[in-house]
Amino acid sequence: MESLEKSDYIKTLISVKERILQAQYKSYSAVNSEMVLAYLDIGKTISEKTKTGWGTSVIQQLSSDLQAEFIGVKGFSERNLRRMKYVYEEMQENSIWPQAVAKLHWGHTSLKFWKIKDKLEREFYLEKAKNEAWSRSILEEKIKIDTYSNHKNYQHNFDKALTTQEISNYTLQFKDEYDLSFLNLSDHHNEKQLENALVNNITKMLGQFGADFAFMGQQFRLELDDKEYFIDILFYHRKLKSMIAIELKVNEFKPEYSQQLNWYLHLLDKTVKYPEDNPSIGILLCKTKSKLTVDYALEIVNKPIGVATYSYAQLPKEIADNLPNAEQLSKIFNTDLE
Repeated sequence: MESLEKSDYIKTLISVKERILQAQYKSYSAVNSEMVLAYLDIGKTISEKTKTGWGTSVIQQLSSDLQAEFIGVKGFSERNLRRMKYVYEEMQENSIWPQAVAKLHWGHTSLKFWKIKDKLEREFYLEKAKNEAWSRSILEEKIKIDTYSNHKNYQHNFDKALTTQEISNYTLQFKDEYDLSFLNLSDHHNEKQLENALVNNITKMLGQFGADFAFMGQQFRLELDDKEYFIDILFYHRKLKSMIAIELKVNEFKPEYSQQLNWYLHLLDKTVKYPEDNPSIGILLCKTKSKLTVDYALEIVNKPIGVATYSYAQLPKEIADNLPNAEQLSKIFNTDLE
């Protein structure tokens, strides 16, 4: 502190206090967005001051003074002040992050930036935590089981079939494998049974695919030259502004499946797609796949297609029979709210 102008420090301390008071006044929303923005402002202040000579002892003093001023308020430890600085500096490389971070709890933000160094992986968890309302414990579990890898390993030809500069935004909307264990199916089922079960459990299905998927129809009809074609399940993705055609296969991936879906996507774009929409995207959901065969097959299709697998484990009948149905769940929730 000797080498630092005392007046400069006092002015900075007053400024930070005022910012915290301002944030506290506005921070009664569920996500504390104003307090998160305050933490980023504090991080910016500390970042700028360290460039002018602030060292470890000054940050320690700032932490001590803030905790003395705001007794009982957590978040102003020396470690957290350093995290504010770190998160602020890391976010300077991506203009989208501040808007996403503002909608999350600080614990979510500091956890992602402190534990995850890969920028695409950070963006993935930021988007998922915001869009799917993950709690911190859920977020920690998702990071622990490496949910990101399930999306990163998704096989597709988007980089060849799409002209957009944001291919990563597309790939992170899909998974390499979907867990469909919530379906009440026998272990041996055909494609029609799988399709009907998914549509009958559309809410749970959307929980697997994501909040931006909007259901358009089952066996969606296309027609050309007096011939009819039917897409198993059709969605519209609000963020990508694209139709998503899903074809279901209860066996191993075969190259002809991608050719068939390529044709369906061509018809969608020619006869259904609005001019302002982006190209339609296809998802082949198969029981199993050979990654090498998929890679070769996708090389010879010109429409954006991804190939994923699904896992399925039937619940024991005595457990499944005792699970509440949608109507019972609704009554439970309504009773709790009352």
